[in-house]
Amino acid sequence: MDASVMTVVIVAALLVCRSAVLEMREPGAGRRAWAFLRDRRALGAGLTAALLLGGFGWGTIGAGAVPWACLAGVLVASVSARRRTPGE
Repeated sequence: MDASVMTVVIVAALLVCRSAVLEMREPGAGRRAWAFLRDRRALGAGLTAALLLGGFGWGTIGAGAVPWACLAGVLVASVSARRRTPGE
């Protein structure tokens, strides 16, 4: 396995662990952290970013760019999601 891919796996695992710690501190916080997965606009933005970065990266440096593009897509989706207050 390429070291670049392993780095992406470690970053993704850290994000999941962060959600678990948030959930232990405040019940429901982990669920709110991953709520962007149900937001169609955020998923569209993340998918667009992943496809653009993946296509550009594949053309320039090869297949090692695809996992990074996927991680970037998830982060873009997370950032672009509409935040709701707990009462909504």
